[in-house]
Amino acid sequence: MIEFPLLVLVLGPVLLAEALLARYEVMAYTAGWRTPTTELPQGMPYARGADPDRPPDAYLVYLDGIGKRRFTDTRDGGQLVKALIAGAPELRVLGQVQPYSPLADPLVNRPVWEWVRHRIGLLLFLHNVMQIFVAADRRYRPLYNRAVGTQIATQLRLAGYRPDSGTPVVLLSYSGGAQVATGAVEELRTQLRAPLLLITIGGFHNGANDLTHAHHLHRLTSGSDWIERVCTWIFPQRWRLFGRSGWNRAVRAGKITTYPLDPVTHMGRHSYISPEAQLPDGRSHLDRTADTVIALIRAHRAATAAPGGADQGLPSR
Repeated sequence: MIEFPLLVLVLGPVLLAEALLARYEVMAYTAGWRTPTTELPQGMPYARGADPDRPPDAYLVYLDGIGKRRFTDTRDGGQLVKALIAGAPELRVLGQVQPYSPLADPLVNRPVWEWVRHRIGLLLFLHNVMQIFVAADRRYRPLYNRAVGTQIATQLRLAGYRPDSGTPVVLLSYSGGAQVATGAVEELRTQLRAPLLLITIGGFHNGANDLTHAHHLHRLTSGSDWIERVCTWIFPQRWRLFGRSGWNRAVRAGKITTYPLDPVTHMGRHSYISPEAQLPDGRSHLDRTADTVIALIRAHRAATAAPGGADQGLPSR
């Protein structure tokens, strides 16, 4: 019984400090105290995949889960990105966006966080978790959306995207990256005037962001993903009762399509992007997720290029 009060005494101040730090970063961006980072590490390209000398079929921006703390992909996210590039060479893929930093400043570049990483690695995850809740907070949400939306638009321009080109931009998000992806829609529409397709994988978001200018949102989920289910419980905007929320308006407009990928879990050896767990057809969970994402993008590309331009969704699997 003593352990719980001790845990609260230790963890409580840590969470409070994290919450204050998370708010500081978005306020520093808004006040102009610090300039967001635009340069990548030496030798790192702004995009991978399709040859930059010819227009790709689409630009794909991957917004990773809470493990994201450097410009390069996390281990699991990196496996997904590699599978997408291998399976769809017609795409230009960006994975360097920092979903949990309005200043586009990776945690690994900060001396204090380098010290923390070697001693209390859990705090790195708590930092990014708190950023999700700041991004969802109605007081900070517009500021956060503008900051990270601008970061995405800047990275797309540096990767060769031309505003008004009509080339689709796909925001592929995992877990908490969905909060950022849904929040970036308005800023990307304003800055790039790009056709936007959203694909969430186990998406954790509050449902408040306006999806009017997104062409469609494809939701990849699973009955065994308890983390995604939690967000549908704790955020009222995801409840049917709140019919005027951005999410429920999009549902009524037919902009949301759900694809169950059972029996995957949110994380671990049986996650959406596990290369180890096998399906009855012989594919890994990673293979199926990558195949599904690629099929959705190609179907969207084909449908919008055809007369009428209606999204036909995922072809039969």
